[in-house]
Parts: sequence; C-alpha cells; structure tokens
Amino acid sequence: MSLRSPIRKTRSGRYHLTLGADQRALLAGLAPQLRQLLADPDQPLLYRLFPPAYGQPDDDARQEEYRRLMQEDLVERHGAALEVLAVTAHETELDAEQMDAWMKALNHLRLVLGTRLDVSEDDDPSTEEDPEHQLYYLLGYLQECVVEALSS
Repeated sequence: MSLRSPIRKTRSGRYHLTLGADQRALLAGLAPQLRQLLADPDQPLLYRLFPPAYGQPDDDARQEEYRRLMQEDLVERHGAALEVLAVTAHETELDAEQMDAWMKALNHLRLVLGTRLDVSEDDDPSTEEDPEHQLYYLLGYLQECVVEALSS
C-alpha cells in the first residue's frame, strides 16, 4: 500500500500541498527559530550547516579565509530559504522557486536537528518514539516528497 504524497506537481506546473494544520504550524514555527540561530554560525548545533571547508584540522588559516569569504553568503542563503518556508507554510500552492526553498529549508532543519540528536547514517530515526526523532523523521519525509515533486 503506497501513501499519497502530500506534495504533488499540478498540470499548471505549480505544486499543491495537502499538509495538515499541525504540520504547517510546526514548519512555520521552526523556520524562524533556526533563522535566529543563524545569527551565531559558530554554535555547535550549526556544525552540519557550516562544516569545515578543508579536511585537515590543522589548516586553520585556509579555513578562516573560507569562512571570511563565504560565511555571510551562506547565512544569507540559508536564512532566505527559511524565510520562504515560514511565509508559505500555510499556502496550498507554491511555485517551483518556493518549492526549491522548501527543499533547502527542510534540509537545514534536518541537519540541525540531526546534530542535536547526534544522528548518524546508521541510525533509523523512524524506530525512535521520542518527539524529536519523530520530527526528524517527518522533516526527512517531507524533504523526500519535495524532491520527488520537483523531479516529476
């Protein structure tokens, strides 16, 4: 038995969302929370959003130069995607650009929550019962639905 995706592409090329009110409220609330965290990109929770650019931990000078050049732009782009998610969370139809922002914002939320939960590739959050793991699983599911809709 397959579940119908809550996000599907319409004939007009737009994307129809059939999310529940609770899911929409959750997304609308999470996005500004993460935007607020972005004010301090050095926070450990943001590690997966801003991973080291170079593999060698002793390459501090190159790492600092990368941060100087890219950090502000990355924070701005992450924040813009989160803003689109917050503003459109209660919409029933979105365009491709908004869907792309949703995909990015959902990924950002998952990365931060995954860091908080210390999720690894071997973990299966769907087997966890606590609300934070269930949220992680929901964000992953919604991200998958967005990717599938954008690919169709």
